[in-house]
Amino acid sequence: MGGRRRGAPDEDFTFVSPVVKYLLFLFNFIFWLISLVMVSIGVYARITKHAETALACLSVDPAMLLLVVGVLMFFLTFCGCVGSLRENICLLQTFCIFLTVLFILQLIAGILGFVFADKARNRVTEMLNKAIIYYREDIDLQNLIDFGQKEFGCCGGVTYTDWSHNMYFNCSDGNPSIERCSVPFSCCIIAKDKGIVNTMCGRGMQELQHTEAGEHIHANGCIDQLVNWIHSNLFLLGGIALGLAIPQKELLMIFTCSRYKNNYSLQLS
Repeated sequence: MGGRRRGAPDEDFTFVSPVVKYLLFLFNFIFWLISLVMVSIGVYARITKHAETALACLSVDPAMLLLVVGVLMFFLTFCGCVGSLRENICLLQTFCIFLTVLFILQLIAGILGFVFADKARNRVTEMLNKAIIYYREDIDLQNLIDFGQKEFGCCGGVTYTDWSHNMYFNCSDGNPSIERCSVPFSCCIIAKDKGIVNTMCGRGMQELQHTEAGEHIHANGCIDQLVNWIHSNLFLLGGIALGLAIPQKELLMIFTCSRYKNNYSLQLS
């Protein structure tokens, strides 16, 4: 027969387009680097800090969450990187299965979050109120709350008076703290044209009515601001999730189909 013998070497033959191969590798390599950073941060946070404060206001230790997610990402992207470079169908199928499962879980989480929006809101409110209680106990937690209040232009969970849950900002008559009935500086409205910033602008704000306090601080709670932000960026968040998942799925399908097609051609030759 004049056809090509099975198993005969052919230097010009390639299983799949190099463009598809290295694009798939590039996607996975980027996320592999991200997973390494997440694992490193998780290990550092776990070693250098105690998790008691974080566990008191959160359902899970953030350091452990970073470690678990980072390790899973590392394994997943490792399969994608090695599978694409070595053109290994087994590793690529493993990668595809994990990617599909993660996409389905994201979809289910989004649906459950929409259906049980009230319960999710109450849970987030409870977590934020606990975080307010431990505001002065953990500098990282304090920085996180301050960052959120500045970025979203809000104060407290539901309203600015939620800061009375904290022992230093509590409005009770027996509270000897100099921050009694105050709110953190991150709640304040800072005018850009002011040369000197008053860092004590939150002093005594809890004693004022909402309208009067709103002239000096962001009196609205962070829960409503967060919900409004999610609603405003819902399509953007969904687009980002699809934008990360679909290209890799498409490249993987092209890669796998090309591999099977060329394998079939080899068997017939």
